[in-house]
Amino acid sequence: MFVELNNLLNTTPDRAEQGKLTLLCDAKTDGSFLVHHFLSFYLKANCKVCFVALFQSFSHYNIVGQKLGVNLTVARERGQLVFLEGLKSAVDVFFQTQEEPHPLQFLREANAGNLKPLFEFVREALKPVDSGEARWTYPVLLVDDLSVLLSLGMGAVAALDFIHYCRATVCWELKGNMVILVHDSGDVEDEENDILLNGVSHQSHLILRAEGLATGFCRDVHGQLRILWRRPSQPTAQRDQSLTYQYKIQDRSVSFFAKGMSPAVL
Repeated sequence: MFVELNNLLNTTPDRAEQGKLTLLCDAKTDGSFLVHHFLSFYLKANCKVCFVALFQSFSHYNIVGQKLGVNLTVARERGQLVFLEGLKSAVDVFFQTQEEPHPLQFLREANAGNLKPLFEFVREALKPVDSGEARWTYPVLLVDDLSVLLSLGMGAVAALDFIHYCRATVCWELKGNMVILVHDSGDVEDEENDILLNGVSHQSHLILRAEGLATGFCRDVHGQLRILWRRPSQPTAQRDQSLTYQYKIQDRSVSFFAKGMSPAVL
């Protein structure tokens, strides 16, 4: 995890809020560093994590995770991490006989529109287990990247239904957290992606939006991060609070600074 980002969000693994949905969004840049941050953050918080990884392989996340101080292989072996590798699972759906519905069963259906098997996978992975062993602090669902479902033929409404049911189970029933990455294509004609992004934004308590620089590539400033805290229960004047920082990604960390205050400029 990135300590500077924790400081901006005023949180640490041992005092994170529960029952929250966090939206990660990237536009004209790669926001995957935010996914790696929250993955390592919740593993260090001793949470039970269900990771629906539709964008990269397990080995990719594991290599980056080791740089951030977590070992995904060990976490999976000890039952802390339940990992759905979408790239590999997609192949299994087509070429292996399944006795039970596969989480990505919709890939084999003529009219893709049912994510119930994927929801059942998440619920089963995060359901409380009664045993004498030390249990995890609370459950967490992490999805990277929800927009991939649109590319696989799923509609935005079905994807939003999936998020709604997951939120009802993970955030409300189990008092856990959800972290969802949705890519902003920036294409005005991509109505499905706009519906998905706006729908998840409406349900989110915290939105982190990584954006590329309007001036293009810069060696010392890789982009800017907009942070929006949403508090629907508060009066209108206190409901939303936003901050914007620029950032530079390094090998094992990310540096954040106010706009125009990069050390390279000063």
